Amino acid sequence: MTRMQQFQAVIDGWKRKDVEFVLGQMTDDVVWHYAAAIAPPAKGKDAARAFIDQFGKNIGEVRWRIFHHAEVGDRLFVEGVDEYTTKDGTAIAAPYAGVIEFRGDKISGWRDYVDRGVIEAQKAGGGWSEQVKELVGRPAQ
Repeated sequence: MTRMQQFQAVIDGWKRKDVEFVLGQMTDDVVWHYAAAIAPPAKGKDAARAFIDQFGKNIGEVRWRIFHHAEVGDRLFVEGVDEYTTKDGTAIAAPYAGVIEFRGDKISGWRDYVDRGVIEAQKAGGGWSEQVKELVGRPAQ
């Protein structure tokens, strides 16, 4: 199984809102920078669960997609869009790049590079900018 296949399983688990599956794909000491350089990371599964619970409580349908990826050893690089609808019906699309590190068959490090300002503007009713529409309008893998 490739690292991308392993990560796609995590994405599929996230879409099903299967928190136990997603956490089961992480090492106990995972370090997850869900907004690298913007917010402190979630360190360990308990912190990862707390992030998932907090983030997920306002999410309806999830349409997370990956456009491109590259694998180097135990490291996976992805370009994608975290796209979802909030429970109040607001469509969110956040283009991002991520680096996922594996130890054995589990994720031990995860860094997502995303502009939270884009997300906050969309949540405030600003809609998708033209550059976001262009970025997320591409076909996924």
